[in-house]
Amino acid sequence: MVGSLSFILGQLPVSQYLGPYLPDIVGALVSFCAILLLLKVWHPKTVLGYGGIELSEEEQREQSVARIGSSPSRHSILAALLPFLILIVVVVLWTGPWSQLPKITLGSVQVNAISSISHKVTSVAFSFTPFIAGTAILTSWLVMLAFIRPGGAVLGQVFRDTFRQMWGALLVGFFIFGLAFVFNYSGMASSLAYGFSKIGPAFILLAPILGWIGVALSGSNTSTNSLFGLVQVQVGRLLGFPVLLLPSLNSVGAEVGKPIAPQTASVGVSTSKYVRDEGQVIRHNMGWTLILLGWLILVSLLYYFLLPGLMQ
Repeated sequence: MVGSLSFILGQLPVSQYLGPYLPDIVGALVSFCAILLLLKVWHPKTVLGYGGIELSEEEQREQSVARIGSSPSRHSILAALLPFLILIVVVVLWTGPWSQLPKITLGSVQVNAISSISHKVTSVAFSFTPFIAGTAILTSWLVMLAFIRPGGAVLGQVFRDTFRQMWGALLVGFFIFGLAFVFNYSGMASSLAYGFSKIGPAFILLAPILGWIGVALSGSNTSTNSLFGLVQVQVGRLLGFPVLLLPSLNSVGAEVGKPIAPQTASVGVSTSKYVRDEGQVIRHNMGWTLILLGWLILVSLLYYFLLPGLMQ
């Protein structure tokens, strides 16, 4: 509970004042610091391992040594946090409201299309903006190399190991974003939104489930929002919902589905004994995600019936 609340409190000011690129990183660091401070003054009577199995003190020590070895020094702790600090500084300077870099456009492609809903001519454009957040992250990595200075052999080993563990996830990212562009620009998203609107106000029960399904397939909240975000916006407009309600439910539903996404599970177990056994982790998480999804549906009904003004 402390970690979740701290994560949200860390996300809010970043998303509101600095943009959408760093909320998860900052939220995770704030959550980590809050839990670390909590454990300085409170210790649980029992410690549970994977699967809810209680760990003895000896087992806890063995797992701690297996993960981090002997007690880390201040220098090693700073070295571990340095990449995150560099990432935050570079991305904030690069993408903040004061920066013009993400707005630089080197070209665009524009076509006219016929709306599948209004049957009127509409314009669709794709702009090539090379200095967006991805380029900022690449620059952050180059700055990290200047500080950490790994050897060529280490760098090569990191690339080989990362590619071996992540090649499937990399392909999923390309294909999902390609599908999202075709899905949205071809009019399929508008047609799907029009069909969903026929369900009526009861669609509010399906909005978080759609995000949950999207991230279970793609493994990415960003990909899911690219794929279904426009659908949620258009359904909300057709049904007269508060404009932010359905996209918010799509994004939060996607976050709830993260623990069962094959891509996420593959990344999460990449440094553990569960490599190539991601199905066991997904089965373990499935029940919890369904409980959270049900809770999220109740929250969505609360906002829709009692607090609609907050989502304007």
